[in-house]
Amino acid sequence: MEQSRPASTPPISRATRLLYASSGVTTNVVQRGLSTFLLLFYNQVIGLPPKTVATAIMITLMVDAVLGPTIGQLSDNFRSRLGRRHPFMYLAAIPAAAAFFALWNPPALHGVGGIYAYLIFTLLAVRLFETCFELPAASLLPELTRDYNERTGIIALRTLIGGVAGAVIAVLAYQVFLKENPDGSGGVLSRAGYFNFGLASAVVIFVFMLASSIGTHGRIPFLTVVPKRKLTIQEGAREIASTLNNRSFIALTGAGTFCFIALGARGGLEIYFNIYFWGLRQSQLAILTSAIVAASLLGAVIAPRFSRTFGKRNAVISVLVASVLTSTAPVALRLVGWMPANGTALLFAILLVDMVVYNVISTIIGVLVASMLADVVEDAEVKTGRRAEGLLLSAENMFWKMVSGVGVFVSGMMLAITAFPAHAERGHVAPEILRNLALVYVPSMVLIYVLTIACMWFYSIDRTAHEANIALLAAMPESEITGEEGPSPPLAAFVGEPDATRARSA
Repeated sequence: MEQSRPASTPPISRATRLLYASSGVTTNVVQRGLSTFLLLFYNQVIGLPPKTVATAIMITLMVDAVLGPTIGQLSDNFRSRLGRRHPFMYLAAIPAAAAFFALWNPPALHGVGGIYAYLIFTLLAVRLFETCFELPAASLLPELTRDYNERTGIIALRTLIGGVAGAVIAVLAYQVFLKENPDGSGGVLSRAGYFNFGLASAVVIFVFMLASSIGTHGRIPFLTVVPKRKLTIQEGAREIASTLNNRSFIALTGAGTFCFIALGARGGLEIYFNIYFWGLRQSQLAILTSAIVAASLLGAVIAPRFSRTFGKRNAVISVLVASVLTSTAPVALRLVGWMPANGTALLFAILLVDMVVYNVISTIIGVLVASMLADVVEDAEVKTGRRAEGLLLSAENMFWKMVSGVGVFVSGMMLAITAFPAHAERGHVAPEILRNLALVYVPSMVLIYVLTIACMWFYSIDRTAHEANIALLAAMPESEITGEEGPSPPLAAFVGEPDATRARSA
């Protein structure tokens, strides 16, 4: 049994590049909603204890941690006239949008138990169907281009579009769907606007899932076709283990896990700090969120340049050091009395600059980590003879889940430890509770980032190693997969095109 690839692949058109990059919208809209508003909504609006919300988030994340690699492995080996990835992408659109809308509109249920069960069920559905789209979509990239720097450029565009979409939906939440009234009523602490927020987000998710799927549909004839195989559960497990047993993959997985937990912890507590610790109004929150658009653009431009100049690993380590400062400095300075008083223009200016710098750094990290994972695909193929984009890139999908999963769980635990009250009003939370929250937050973030940097040192695929892998794969016959039954049918058998593939047998 052999994998078949097209003999020649035409360059990616600008339209295809743009529509592929638009697939980043769905993940960012989902993750922005979950990381920014989910804990606040179910804790402060619905009234569930923060520990209960955090536990529900962790339960769904653990289930998703099992489902993600399973979906990745399934899409790696799926055969259809639509190829390996697109059937999952098309089928996910409606249920993903419906589940996200339902998450923000729980019915009138009596008791904590009913609301808790509803949260787990709808959040699990959101994660499952978002994974069914995002994982196959991300897995398309290594086949769209094998160029070391071009990958970073495409990922930068995808990250930029996604980051802008996430920021826009958050600004619309603050200024339109969850707008605060002049008398201070309404806003993010009122349930009234969450219906429209959920509906608008669901429409965006559906539209961009379909748009990116249709936009990359024309590339199906030029993607790898997998052979028919009969694998036992044990053989499948051995293949997964051998693919994941890659030093750079393990190092990047560890680093990505810690890094995205840190991003999620800050995201989950950011709205609490902004409202209760810094005393900001929602109009100011909208300005801070709007700054993310400029930050995402700047980060997307800088990331490829950092990659070319310093190499991906060294660039990530450098910005991680800066990220420690941007994540903790304002809160730490307030603890020692070196920040301006709440309500002053200088305080808001400092927070605005911090928000821009932090999101530039976060964008750079997101772009480079995704590009580094794509480079692992060929490294693993050289070692195993199999392309397993879906399985390997399930790690990237899980990183983003860490933002709204473990990160928000950590946020909820911090709120629980400090006994942060439910249904709290701005300006009416005891100063000692806010101080205790800051004292827990700062050292926790420093520790998480130190662990991230430590793991990143063990990633070893630089440009030279990547190009050596590409040259080796181009020069050698198609690697044989053990247990194969014969050559795979030509691509035309599945897409109705003339035979444009060449079989390379060991």
